[in-house]
Amino acid sequence: MNPHGALNPSPRTLDVESLAHFDRLVGAGAASMHGWHAQSLDLRGRSRDLNALNAQGAIFLGCTFDEGVEDTLRSRGALIFPKMRGVPFNPYRGSLYSAAELYADIGSSEYEATLDAQVYQWSILPGQRTSLDATLAAALHDHAVGDALDELLGNGDFAGTKLVGVMGGHAAQRGTRDFADAALLGRLLARNGFTVATGGGPGAMEAANMGAYLSGLPDAGFAAALSELAAVPGFRPSVTAWARAAGAVVGQHPEGTASLGIPTWFYGHEPPNLFATHIAKYFANSVREAILLELCNGGIVFLPGSAGTVQEIFQDACENYYGAPETVTPMVLVGRDHWVNKHPAWPMLQSLAEGKLMAERIFLVDSVEEALAVVAA
Repeated sequence: MNPHGALNPSPRTLDVESLAHFDRLVGAGAASMHGWHAQSLDLRGRSRDLNALNAQGAIFLGCTFDEGVEDTLRSRGALIFPKMRGVPFNPYRGSLYSAAELYADIGSSEYEATLDAQVYQWSILPGQRTSLDATLAAALHDHAVGDALDELLGNGDFAGTKLVGVMGGHAAQRGTRDFADAALLGRLLARNGFTVATGGGPGAMEAANMGAYLSGLPDAGFAAALSELAAVPGFRPSVTAWARAAGAVVGQHPEGTASLGIPTWFYGHEPPNLFATHIAKYFANSVREAILLELCNGGIVFLPGSAGTVQEIFQDACENYYGAPETVTPMVLVGRDHWVNKHPAWPMLQSLAEGKLMAERIFLVDSVEEALAVVAA
């Protein structure tokens, strides 16, 4: 299994990603489906093709068939994972999430009615995290999200881009200096050709995704958007009001710059932000954290934060400490007083780095402009 939670495809594995892809394979004269992985496809109306092809070694995950075809495929050697009942999400989804999907109808309904909230409520039902059915559904889901993330980075919108991670506290309120600094960082990174990746939540994460999303606006328009958001400073007491404020800004600027958010339902109290255009939301927080750090090939900027950000600093430090020279990426801590005095992660990081390759790749700066200069060097 690769770090993204998706199975490494062998040379004989072929992901059949759409009905059009299936039809192209059939039209090209395929005789066997050995190694085909079809995920969440509606294959009704393709019974003749399915029955004509050798089914041995094919895998179908959450697909829909004409009556009787599923049993026939099984008897001919195909492996079929059925649709899962009573689950509010698709464990076999073939793409990442968007804010529009997670927050569907937020303009007219409360947050509690959204897909995001319903999935979280499902995940915390009594006994759910020890239930075999629920565990299997969550694991299949995270595998599917990892597979979609691989596709995005390998052949999709983010192929060949430099991803710079922005980590920081979820408590940064809209309208504050911390939020504005994080937004400016996202804006500067996007304007300099980097793709912003965050934990996908509120606070500094939302700000960085927002800064990237609106990086094409002139300064006055960007400032106006920050001011509009500040009318609802945070997601407490109302996620609905917080999300609607962001939705209004997105609605005014529907063609924003792409960025990545990788949130988790493990932290259900932290809703995903609406400014990340591609959202890889996981159930397993440990998988999500490892993926986020591993993907940031352009380095990571750590804004002021508390326990979660400190954990991310030293998780990244561990990877750099043991990493090969080509895998060591910049670590930039922003806020000298914060990281030296309030939460003294910097002295510990210096101590760990001494004598290691990473020693020349750790930086302590006082502004987001300095942070940009480091990762752009």
